[in-house]
Amino acid sequence: MLKIEHLTKAYGEKKAVDDLSLHINPGEIYGFIGHNGAGKTTTLKAVAGILQFDKGEILIGGKSVCTSPLDCKRDIAYIPDNPDLYDYMSGIKYLNFIADVFGVSAADRKERIRKYSELFELTADLAQPIAAYSHGMKQKLAIIAAWLHSPKLIIMDEPFVGLDPKASHLLKGMMREVCDEGGAIFFSTHVLEVAEKLCDKVAIIKGGRLVRSGTMEEVKGDDSLEEVFLELEEEVC
Repeated sequence: MLKIEHLTKAYGEKKAVDDLSLHINPGEIYGFIGHNGAGKTTTLKAVAGILQFDKGEILIGGKSVCTSPLDCKRDIAYIPDNPDLYDYMSGIKYLNFIADVFGVSAADRKERIRKYSELFELTADLAQPIAAYSHGMKQKLAIIAAWLHSPKLIIMDEPFVGLDPKASHLLKGMMREVCDEGGAIFFSTHVLEVAEKLCDKVAIIKGGRLVRSGTMEEVKGDDSLEEVFLELEEEVC
């Protein structure tokens, strides 16, 4: 589903991501773990095709984000940590705009908008301008928009930050449903507990470099990572 090969991205003399390689298979919820500034967001933006990189290759379903960017973007959805939506639009106009971009049929968009807006208790607010939404409401709207075209790969940057417990629970169920249907999820977090309960596999990044990847049991069983885990726990606290 997703292959990241020797990804490198530098800002001046600093390498934000340094020779990173990861493979994510269909059906997997893959957690990307690291403290703030570790290189998670840079990696996710590169995968989503919105940030150019210096070296390496990223393949989505066998297609390169460099040479086939539109084909790749048709198959993915990306939710940033702070969704930047069109505040002058109403919620429903924004969702229809996204559906138009991805060519979602009238029948499919109607059903999906109804389903997910009811799940997130956002139906009554869809007629309101997005400018009037709280951060949590904007995040819910971004999630609904991401699910509209049934993407094969969903990329999310710290998706649970700002969501209430009920919405977080709903999102976790939606993530598993995507993978049960043959899709994949790649999301970043700095909270170990979230990754431990939700992920099939995880990768730990520190200072732009991959430290360890595998199942959570394999990663937590690596005694050499004790210091990394302590740093993450301290950051959460």
